[in-house]
Amino acid sequence: VQLQASGGGLVQAGGYLRLSCVVSGGIFSVRTMGWYRQPPGKQRELVAEITSGGNANYADSVKGRFTISRDDAKNTVWLQMDRLTADDTAVYYCSAHIAVYSASSGGLLSPRDYWGKGTQVTVSS
Repeated sequence: VQLQASGGGLVQAGGYLRLSCVVSGGIFSVRTMGWYRQPPGKQRELVAEITSGGNANYADSVKGRFTISRDDAKNTVWLQMDRLTADDTAVYYCSAHIAVYSASSGGLLSPRDYWGKGTQVTVSS
């Protein structure tokens, strides 16, 4: 299973970006999907997550500006980021809690977290 994130870039403060993350490879069941970020010199933090039932949770710092969504038919999660500020500058990572199908066992293995490579978001002030 691989997660491929895209959509990062350089944007001016007040602008917007939309990140995408596609899950691929094998047979699997995707549970909660989320976006994390790691600002320069800081620890990785949760930005937003969305359950398989569509319930979303946001970090206080992005509430009202960011929107997470998913399309299970496309195995894709998006993060719409509006009114960006310099504090949003970070490497953004997508994550998904996934149960992978095992041919040897004939069923899904216990779900675990998978991570994509980060995508850089830089907001100039």
